[in-house]
Amino acid sequence: MESKKQAFAGIHVVEFTGFAAGPVVGKHMADHGAEVVRVESATRPDGFRTHYPPFKDDVPGLNRSGCFAIFNNDKYSMTLNLRHSKSIELAKRMVAWADVVIENFTPGTMKKLGLDYDSLCQVKPDVVMLSTCNQGQTGPHASHPGFGSHLSSLSGFTNLIGYPDRPPAILYGPYIDFIGGGYGMIAVAAALDYRRRTGKGLYIDLAQYEAGLNFIAPVLLDYALNGRVHQRQGNRSPSAAPHGAYPCQGEDRWCTISVHDDEEWTRLRTVLGNPEWADSRYDTLLGRKDSEEELDRHLAEWTRGYSAHAVMEVLQAAGVHAAVVNDMADLFSDKQLEHRCTWCELEHPEMGQHHYEAAPFTLSETPSELKRPAPCLGEHNDYVYREILGLSPDECERLAEEEVIR
Repeated sequence: MESKKQAFAGIHVVEFTGFAAGPVVGKHMADHGAEVVRVESATRPDGFRTHYPPFKDDVPGLNRSGCFAIFNNDKYSMTLNLRHSKSIELAKRMVAWADVVIENFTPGTMKKLGLDYDSLCQVKPDVVMLSTCNQGQTGPHASHPGFGSHLSSLSGFTNLIGYPDRPPAILYGPYIDFIGGGYGMIAVAAALDYRRRTGKGLYIDLAQYEAGLNFIAPVLLDYALNGRVHQRQGNRSPSAAPHGAYPCQGEDRWCTISVHDDEEWTRLRTVLGNPEWADSRYDTLLGRKDSEEELDRHLAEWTRGYSAHAVMEVLQAAGVHAAVVNDMADLFSDKQLEHRCTWCELEHPEMGQHHYEAAPFTLSETPSELKRPAPCLGEHNDYVYREILGLSPDECERLAEEEVIR
């Protein structure tokens, strides 16, 4: 059977990136066949390599980071000291090879290095360049440094999470980075299509701050139309009751239940066995909202008698919205994710067998494929400098002696 060509097959990508936002774009492209080369520093390695756990066996090391690994499968790693005067010419030679350049440095950094879009167009006129940073390349706050947790707060998420009488709750991890990563891949795909049609390159300025706003559109619209500023509500919903996470058998096991109309409440009440406490007060949404704390207590007493999966299954069978709250171990044993081949095991030189995350969507004609683990730092220097750039062994040795290549 003839193998199918991947969506980004034949596309060359150079990454000047670190942490998550930039590398996630490159990972998506590598998953779909692009040849992606990371330009890395040996003196200032990617922060995910150095100080973001988890590390294999809890032993830190440049090639032992799970965070780095999961975002960088199927990429090549070359080391290049961009502070050395001879490095910029080598970086430009990489750009001449590339179709796409991805960077997520602080705005202005690439220009200081002589690697901004205008400079790179002199090397590769039809290059597609994506710059993704906190707040975009222009504006009064463009140069502000920060991480995903800062952007989650700027974008309004933090103000909406938590209980009304408690402080805001920060979202886990660099949430906004992953929103930006998804939009970044879409933008690069659109730019490549534009290049295919016109023969011209394109510059993409992706502000992660702005990308995050798309994920709170309903509350933004409510303010724009009604002047209503949403605040923290815990697990409450204005249009559903009960609506929350309820304790089940076992240690820290939970099931979420969400009843959206009176007919669904009738179905839930039937599953509960029509208990005496479920009187006519609860027959309407307004009634359930008026007695929501009491309703939650009764419901929690019932869920505690069953496993989370049992609660989910019996309620779903009755037509009631319910779902188990999975922990991390559950995700690696989930039958649905197993069927969809979400986790792919690859052998890493230092970490051994390691799970990598497959593409979150399936293209029927151009399927993704994970082939190689994340690279060790500088693992592919020989391939990049000798095969791609065509340097001789003597030239490579001199560059290493001069600390251009580390």
